[in-house]
Amino acid sequence: MKYLYLIDHFVPAPFSDGGLWNVIAENDDECFELIVSEDNELNLQYYSKLKENILKAQRFSLLDDYQSGILEAFTT
Repeated sequence: MKYLYLIDHFVPAPFSDGGLWNVIAENDDECFELIVSEDNELNLQYYSKLKENILKAQRFSLLDDYQSGILEAFTT
């Protein structure tokens, strides 16, 4: 089963002002890996905050078998 994750994103300035990730993934670990591989500018010191945000994210069960990936990322 896969889930749609809606993840708040925040990394303090000057790196980012925040945003939202919409990700389809099987679990929290896959979700994290997809975001990290996509966002090369995500500073290593904020990885733990990203993991925390994934755990707190709204997630919705998907009935159909969708491909894992990032649907949309709005980050500043």
